[in-house]
Amino acid sequence: MRLETAVGAVRVTLVTGASAAAREAAIAAAIRPAAAAPVPERTIALILEGLPGGLSQAAAALDPQFNPVLAQAARIAPGCLCCVGNLTLKVTLNRILRRPPQRLYVSLASATHIGQLRAFLSSPPYDSLLSLTDDLTTD
Repeated sequence: MRLETAVGAVRVTLVTGASAAAREAAIAAAIRPAAAAPVPERTIALILEGLPGGLSQAAAALDPQFNPVLAQAARIAPGCLCCVGNLTLKVTLNRILRRPPQRLYVSLASATHIGQLRAFLSSPPYDSLLSLTDDLTTD
């Protein structure tokens, strides 16, 4: 299966931190449009590993039904995305890339193998489709 982006590579940010709530709050803050620089609708996608951090403002901000900048949000069961969850990540990522967003945030329950995940996302076919940004780390 050959995936192609319509306009440039999708910018991908890996989000790490101690809890799902902290990671989701950081993503919600990152995608919140500033008055000076509004974000176009349906241009951001999310892959969230693990269970939600509970009911919060961040939960609504990460739901495409309530946040018009989100094209889609997918939640993957917790487990290392480069080891146990590799197939699930590939399937989810390929589905998102069928209609590529401008930005993709991937929330990781553990940063243990972040180097391997970055290498996977930088290999074919993803190397021509994705552009990795600096990681977003929460405390």
